Amino acid sequence: MRFSYLVLLCFLWPVFTMAQNGIITGKVTSKETKSAIPRASVFLSNSSFGTITSTDGSFTLSNLRPGQYTLVVTTLGYNDHVQTVLVNDEPIKLTIELEPKVIQLREVVISTTSAADWKRNYARFKDEFIGTDENARNCDVINPKILNFSYSRTLDVLEADADDFLVVENRALGYRVKYLLKRFKSDRINDTISYQGQQVFEELPGTEAQKKKWRINRDLAYYGSAMHFFRALYTDKLKEEGFEARRFTRMLNPERPHQDVIERKINQFKMQRRADSANYWINLANLPKYTKEKLANVPWFSFELLRTTGVPGIYALYFPDLLYVIYNRKREEKPFKDVYMPLDMPNYETSIMVRLNNEPFIAFDKNGIVVDNHPLYEGTWSKSRLSELLPVDYVPSGKQQ
Repeated sequence: MRFSYLVLLCFLWPVFTMAQNGIITGKVTSKETKSAIPRASVFLSNSSFGTITSTDGSFTLSNLRPGQYTLVVTTLGYNDHVQTVLVNDEPIKLTIELEPKVIQLREVVISTTSAADWKRNYARFKDEFIGTDENARNCDVINPKILNFSYSRTLDVLEADADDFLVVENRALGYRVKYLLKRFKSDRINDTISYQGQQVFEELPGTEAQKKKWRINRDLAYYGSAMHFFRALYTDKLKEEGFEARRFTRMLNPERPHQDVIERKINQFKMQRRADSANYWINLANLPKYTKEKLANVPWFSFELLRTTGVPGIYALYFPDLLYVIYNRKREEKPFKDVYMPLDMPNYETSIMVRLNNEPFIAFDKNGIVVDNHPLYEGTWSKSRLSELLPVDYVPSGKQQ
């Protein structure tokens, strides 16, 4: 029996409640002077819960959904305060002291970056951070000039950060997203995109007709997403919600060199105008990345994958090798080259979850948000960008689309 040791686990499935009755109150002061700090931004990252402190430094966040959040306090002249809070029915009261930011004189650098270079870097950033789907076409970056770019032509790596909130109005989903971008990295040779930061969502004003359209688009973004999957897993409703999770194994193709070697050779021979040599490496680039791919025929049951942790409201997802997730209520419009698809399976939306650094499990909360040991996504979920991002407190409005 798969994971037979899990039979020993006595697991009581909790009831998934949509109640929102958590509350956080607190006061923000200066650690140096002990004086209150007014108008500091206080928010739960990746949620729609945010406020600013009053003249006496106090704040209140109410009607919160249970779950684990990252609370962020930020204001000009002080270092950001970031802490984890676990919201439940019990009120949380916080005293937060901000440390003054040490002003360091930066080395004066004469930049040779042209306006054309900035525009090229920004266009790439926008595609890879916000997206290229239909929703992305309805996203406006309000203050793009706060972005700082660094580009390595040799490595084909673009990095970006910002010293203030990057404000994006998503008119497809009806949100204004304020993102504190600490680090963005796009590595095209290794085909990876990563970013770090905190964000808060605000509802855009709109007519009833607009709000109805936003609800439809939000549901479309939610159903089949990683958030939807984790919530279905937690409530033991994978099949009911349209998901199958299967064990998946594969090996790197020994006949295909590493991607950075391929890229380097192709560029080298193109510069030397050695077409035959360049075409040889181009043919190697077209080889499958993996071989000996094997997908289990029988899906996992939720109890085989899920465990409780020592922290209330936090759950652990365990799986050997790779987790292959099928969502059979949507079709993938553009199949992925390196994502295995059985010949007899319709082109359902498919994602592969990879545990990084040999982490034993993935931790997530009741809202369906990964809180520790973040995995790497391949396939459908890897396409998810800010254009489809929903706050963690989002609740779908009706039936699946």
